[in-house]
Amino acid sequence: MAQHAARSRARGPRSRLAVLAFLLVPAAVLAFAWVRVGAELDEARGAARDRMAAIQAAQRYAVTLLAVSHRTVDRDVQRVIESSTGQARAEYTRDAERLKAATRANKAVQTGVVRAAGLVSMDARRSVARVLVVADSVVSWEGSSTAPQDRYYRWSVEVTKIDGLWWASKLETVS
Repeated sequence: MAQHAARSRARGPRSRLAVLAFLLVPAAVLAFAWVRVGAELDEARGAARDRMAAIQAAQRYAVTLLAVSHRTVDRDVQRVIESSTGQARAEYTRDAERLKAATRANKAVQTGVVRAAGLVSMDARRSVARVLVVADSVVSWEGSSTAPQDRYYRWSVEVTKIDGLWWASKLETVS
């Protein structure tokens, strides 16, 4: 009987160790899975935020392009330049003085609204996206008997993420 008691004591710590290992292994697997799923969820949320931010940046840029008045043309043009980068900024800057002169000479006032916008693509690093924008505007000329004109725009706007902010970097008319 003394032998039996000694064997029971010897098995006791090993049995407890086996039970502990049996419980810890699944717990570790569950913890790993929990962390992994959480990381994937965070990544998915970040991607969704970037998609929305890219679309909103393209919409803001379109509205900024469409809001031009002969009374505030200097500020209007500056807003467009400040909301862009790359090719879009270079092209608008190049044409800015001609646009200002024509707007003042014709006493033009243009207002616009975005009707729809949708993400077409985004690169794997989530730093460049292409957004299609549908916008309409009304152009009128102060002191003119010419009726206001409705204008319809369909643009492909490339937006680029720089330091966490999205900027219009390229604008193309879509027919």
